[in-house]
Amino acid sequence: MGITVLITLLVFGVLGLLVYNMSLAKKIQTFNSINEKINSLSVLQDFIDTVGKDMTVEDKAEIINDVILEKFGLKYSTIVSFNGAEYVIKASNVDEKHWEMLRNLHTEEMFVDSISSATPKYVTVNSPDEKLTYQKMELGRAKSAMFFPLYIDNIYIGYWIIESGEIRAFDKVDSNVLTVVKENIVSVLKMISYQNTIENIYRIDKTTGINSAEYLYGNAKRVIDKYVQSSICMFKITNIEEINAKLGRDKGTEAIIKITNLVKSKIFSEYIFVRYMGPKFVISFSGVNMESVVTFITTLKSEIEKIAIYEKDGEEYFIKPKINFVIATYYKGTGLEEVTKKLEEYLDEADENESNITCI
Repeated sequence: MGITVLITLLVFGVLGLLVYNMSLAKKIQTFNSINEKINSLSVLQDFIDTVGKDMTVEDKAEIINDVILEKFGLKYSTIVSFNGAEYVIKASNVDEKHWEMLRNLHTEEMFVDSISSATPKYVTVNSPDEKLTYQKMELGRAKSAMFFPLYIDNIYIGYWIIESGEIRAFDKVDSNVLTVVKENIVSVLKMISYQNTIENIYRIDKTTGINSAEYLYGNAKRVIDKYVQSSICMFKITNIEEINAKLGRDKGTEAIIKITNLVKSKIFSEYIFVRYMGPKFVISFSGVNMESVVTFITTLKSEIEKIAIYEKDGEEYFIKPKINFVIATYYKGTGLEEVTKKLEEYLDEADENESNITCI
């Protein structure tokens, strides 16, 4: 009887341990799952922080890739974008000698279906002496890889590939977590694509040789935002239509060129000067207060209005340009486009004969 009781107690004890171990394993699994979710949220926060930083698109993409490598302990990570014409490496920690291969993975048979079906592809080797088939000129750099096609609103925009030097390295990786990261990469690429458009949409004005207004909101803004506050000045040649009508459009163009050249010769290189639209121009006095700008503009306006546009037709005739200036303060982190919009509205609504220096 005693032995029977002892055996019964042992059986219940073993069963109890099994139940405890199963419960513990479930708790560990839950804990790991929570940790992965927390890590994913941390990655997302790092992505958001990066997007908000004042730096180039290329630098942002590199930082995002570094975050992925650090947070998930990956060996290699490469983000490739397709702009409709060509594939471009946006970020990679792989040696540049392999970039040509990495930007052409869309031609590899093993990834073609993945791109067309918008599904991830996991590839690996089975022995140390094998190599992944897309690595034509490499010897053992990667033994396994996961390939993720990237889409924005069902439009294909490129791919993300992670690689490891270990066989079957991604067998136990939670694909759901990587899918979340992939979606975050897509969101970030979408956001920085807007920045990329702004940075590259500007052009050089053919008449004056200076940048167009779009330059203000891209590359120039990084220069302006080195300072807590700056003064933004917009001016308009108020009698350009009179010059065109009385002397001809060629003389109107001549007036614009002469005024532009004079302004360029008077301002420092760190100040931004653009042709905003037609007879309107903008000067950004980075880090300069309004009082100092008014003093400078007073002298500049006087010199501009001494320019004489001549016409000889029997007798000499000339017209001098009239300039209307308006100035506002821009504070770092606020909307530069809102400031220029306010300045433009003032000039457009001002009396056509106004020729002053106004602070708003």
